[in-house]
Amino acid sequence: MTSPRADAPPLPPILEEVQRGIRDYYDELGADRERWIARSRYYYDRVHSLLRSMIPPGKTVLDIGCGSGDALAAVAPATGVGIDLSQSMVDLAHSKYPQLRFECQSAEALCLEDLEVQNGGGGVDFITLVNAVGELSDVLGAFKRLRPLARPDTRIVIVYYNHFYEPLAGPAARLGLKLDNPTQNWLSLDDLSGFLEIAGFEVVTTGSALPLPMNVPLLAPLANDVVGKIPILDRLGFVKTLVARPLVPLARPPERHSVSVVVPCRNEEDNVDAIPKRVPKMGVFTEIVFVDDQSTDATAARVKAMMAAQPDARIQLATGPGEGKGAAVRAGMEVATGDVLMILDADMTVLPEDLSAFFEAITENRGEFINGTRMVYPLFENAMRPANIIGNKLFAVLFSLLLGQRITDTLCGTKVVMRHDYEKIAASRPLFRGVDLWGDYDWIFGAAKNNLRIVELPVHYVERVAGETKMNRRLGNAWVMLKMCWVAFRTLR
Repeated sequence: MTSPRADAPPLPPILEEVQRGIRDYYDELGADRERWIARSRYYYDRVHSLLRSMIPPGKTVLDIGCGSGDALAAVAPATGVGIDLSQSMVDLAHSKYPQLRFECQSAEALCLEDLEVQNGGGGVDFITLVNAVGELSDVLGAFKRLRPLARPDTRIVIVYYNHFYEPLAGPAARLGLKLDNPTQNWLSLDDLSGFLEIAGFEVVTTGSALPLPMNVPLLAPLANDVVGKIPILDRLGFVKTLVARPLVPLARPPERHSVSVVVPCRNEEDNVDAIPKRVPKMGVFTEIVFVDDQSTDATAARVKAMMAAQPDARIQLATGPGEGKGAAVRAGMEVATGDVLMILDADMTVLPEDLSAFFEAITENRGEFINGTRMVYPLFENAMRPANIIGNKLFAVLFSLLLGQRITDTLCGTKVVMRHDYEKIAASRPLFRGVDLWGDYDWIFGAAKNNLRIVELPVHYVERVAGETKMNRRLGNAWVMLKMCWVAFRTLR
């Protein structure tokens, strides 16, 4: 057993007694834990599947309250470390998964100095607590012990029992349907969020699953695969999930980041000249990457003329494949060189001057995916058709329910991420079947899939000055949005 850190405050005697009772219970249970897991195989298999949907294989994972090690092994980590209060559980885990590392420690006095963030290195990708917060003697103290292990991109994944079902726990244990384990904390989402905030974390997304945790033929698939995934009804889930991230500054200050503004263009010859004059200078440098998406006018020629007239300006011209805005943006991202990646529509209906606020938000780590929203400030006259406004608001509500994060505008063209997070989003695109030609949903869904903190930033939305809108097929667009909702439902829930 690793010695606790010198700075770990001792538990009050009454909490030490509680902790001792939990340790003694699992030490006595020992290998008999396997029999209970076998009896509830359906439940554990579903929980492990849920974990795999949130944690890709090949990561560095720390599991708090690892028990027999099954949950840690289920996510196939490249480096897996499990800690548990019970030596019997640690011994059991070692015997089952010798390739993983297990240590007997309490979460409240956690000591893993070799994994701590030091001199720009270390830390873990994911920290999991699977049905563990209910047995912590000091939840806040345990969360504070996780801070030295958390990088800005580390995610805390918590699976916990829905406190709605607390009255059923005692009867279920007496009937032999569950372990009569010493679960003491039936925590609500607000409870956990409060503990995490005080410890220096913030909630990214939440969810529920398994309204029927037993394998009842016909009923279990209906309840868990259909009813349990429907927004609002999913609140009946027996288990709830929460993903959090640490609130820490990025490794580099804002002024040391570089910026690429990708501008997809199709027949925007009368707009491109004004863009370099209006895009603010941000960070070490700000480059503008125009992507000519098979224009039939002089868009490309105008950009080339600007580049020739301003050889010292950071302006690039890329060629899009003519397959829609999404593909054009991806072509621009391939040649972009900045740390911060931005999208700006060539029609400038979102003011280029607003990009400085996006730069501040992303480099100060206010969020990891900054999504513009046009639904806060009053819309300028003729900026958006009434039918589009209504449709956008309806789909925003639906997407918020599907993603577990608030979205008020799904089709604002201005979106900003750091380069390393864009790579995660791009890698997730095949999961969404290439339905989205605009690219907005690929970005939003990719951010949600990778547990990125989505933050909306209000923008001023004005009428385009020149050229024609590319969003004329309202019924066709609505059909694409419905298909994307279905894809999100299948993939993210």
